[in-house]
Amino acid sequence: MSQSLLIGIDIGTSSIKVVAVDFAGEVLSVTNTPISLDVPFPGWSEQNPEDWWLATCVGIRQLLINIEAPEVFGIGLSGQMHSLVALDADQQILRPSILWNDVRTKAEANSIIGIVGEDALRQFTGNPALEGFTATKLMWMRSHEPELFDRLTYVLMPKDYIRLRLTGEIASDPSDASGTLLFDVANNRWSSEILSALAIDPELLPTIVESSEIVGSVTKESAGETGLKVGIPVIAGGADNAMAAVGAGVCSPENMLISLGTSGTVVAPVRSATSDPKTRIHLMRHVIPETWYLMGVVLSAGAALDWWRRSSGCADFDQLILEAGNVEVGSGGVTFLPYLTGERTPHADANARGVFFGIHSGTARAHMTRAVMEGVSFALNDSLCLIKNLEANVSKAVAVGGGVSSPIWLQMLSDVMNLPLRTVNPKGGASLGATMLASVGTGIFDNVSDVFSAWLNDSLIVSPDGSRRQAYDDAYVRYRSLYPALREIFSE
Repeated sequence: MSQSLLIGIDIGTSSIKVVAVDFAGEVLSVTNTPISLDVPFPGWSEQNPEDWWLATCVGIRQLLINIEAPEVFGIGLSGQMHSLVALDADQQILRPSILWNDVRTKAEANSIIGIVGEDALRQFTGNPALEGFTATKLMWMRSHEPELFDRLTYVLMPKDYIRLRLTGEIASDPSDASGTLLFDVANNRWSSEILSALAIDPELLPTIVESSEIVGSVTKESAGETGLKVGIPVIAGGADNAMAAVGAGVCSPENMLISLGTSGTVVAPVRSATSDPKTRIHLMRHVIPETWYLMGVVLSAGAALDWWRRSSGCADFDQLILEAGNVEVGSGGVTFLPYLTGERTPHADANARGVFFGIHSGTARAHMTRAVMEGVSFALNDSLCLIKNLEANVSKAVAVGGGVSSPIWLQMLSDVMNLPLRTVNPKGGASLGATMLASVGTGIFDNVSDVFSAWLNDSLIVSPDGSRRQAYDDAYVRYRSLYPALREIFSE
């Protein structure tokens, strides 16, 4: 007897994750195929899109082997945002993809601000001009690789390239387009105003379709490479942060996603295109029609604790966190700024650096560990404060990522943010979200709310401890005072 299922594919930076889920939401199999990262020069970050495709093929083939008599009804896609895929007229790769974490384009970002202006950027894109956004990469390519740029015919995002290889169809969706700095997020279209100002040909950009829409089906050629059957429908899919929110059941305005992985993100759905006047927090289209989300990013979240683990000489995360749990709120007066690689939200400062402040003769490793955990929690709370200032009605949140596997850190986040938090099962992230959206696109479910009800279950629920409120508020005030005092020093 065949096993009916959906497949979700997430194009990550370190691996390609493929998941198979049955119609009841049971995860049948997961594969993670590593991919390499090239750093040809300091600050550069590139990958070959062909490597994404080869890893996708490996992952799908292994997935199908792991399941007895698989019958695939649909495929959903998710992928890293911002990364530029440049193709020629024959849909061949012109150069390695310039990734989201590549920072070579500082001059181009400043040029965009000078040409377009910060007010127009906020009005049309809802975002600031940062090095990570796709528009800066296009302008860099035009300036530094003019012969390749002259051959440029198609601009895609990573998950769009994988869909092209699966179906032969070129398209993108609003959530990924939002990360280009070329998309009018309020009106759901490529911004003719921004494109004209930057002299970028709109013909380079793909047609925009809704994220759950079926774009094409598996071709004979891709079937031969992946082991899939010809004709399986493939939906448009979406950006990884939006898909991770779907995978955690976060699509309504009262809910929020907190991701505590290597980096940290806060994603809050909203019903209108409300942008921060100073663009300190990102505004993106969600994968749900007529829904947007506000997003804050902490560049070093779990990475900060991993750095401290290595630097402190402790090999065991659990031991470090257990020690920190025995320290009072406020870490004995020690405050940590987690800006090890600069910071995105709310400061957008690549020069910012990590800081321990307030160390004294009584400071022990446990105080410093707790200070790191509190610093990351405060950094995530910075985003929540901005979101609340925009009158987003957040009353609860789902927490995901390796960091929240610690009950101590999960409770700390709940206390700092003064929000009830929960974790959910299954824990599939963006790839699970891709299967959920595929279940809607293929008609198995009418909408994502029905999928959430059928597939997701609360795993752990924590509520803020009011007795710690004042102590955390005092520590947060101290934390907030440090960056303004150090900003000029960081820039030296």
